[in-house]
Amino acid sequence: MDFSPVTDALAVKSFDKVADICDNLMLQVASEGISFHDDWPYAIHLIGYFYVDDCDSARFLWKTIPTSVKESNPEVAAAWRIGQKLWTIDYAAVYEAIRGFDWSQDAKDMVAAFSDVYTKRMFQLLLSAYSTITIRDLALFLGMTEDDATTYVVENGWTVDAASQMVSVKKQAIKREQKVDSSKLQRLTEYVFHLEH
Repeated sequence: MDFSPVTDALAVKSFDKVADICDNLMLQVASEGISFHDDWPYAIHLIGYFYVDDCDSARFLWKTIPTSVKESNPEVAAAWRIGQKLWTIDYAAVYEAIRGFDWSQDAKDMVAAFSDVYTKRMFQLLLSAYSTITIRDLALFLGMTEDDATTYVVENGWTVDAASQMVSVKKQAIKREQKVDSSKLQRLTEYVFHLEH
């Protein structure tokens, strides 16, 4: 079976395309009646879904993986542990699942990239949900030590109160551009003119 499209995407670090490539390959080999379950890169496929934040598809893929593959391939089980933690919204445990397995060379770069993307998602979540947060909770959300988490948010303009062990979130200024099309302005003028006369 030719997995070159997947290996090519991994080589150029196009991790956002891996899940789609795997889906298309799976449809292709399934339509040709080729037995593929033993050779399929299920761990890469699952992590590809996590990378693009598609836990639903990952869950459905997990249900289709034969039990023999789940039991014989520890990397597939390790990838699914990440999915379980994502599914149950256990933010800190996601990082533990990532760090808790010695990933193969094929998966290592993709898992590291997913970890970075996930940290950025968590940062955006904190940015929108909190005005202040404890350093301890911040470290759990970002999967870092307290010192690293503090450094990370200070670099993004947040302020730290060492006495209370609290971090104040710096809200991003919301940029709103109003683009007024001249035809819309003309229609509005005509409408108001019509109402007045």
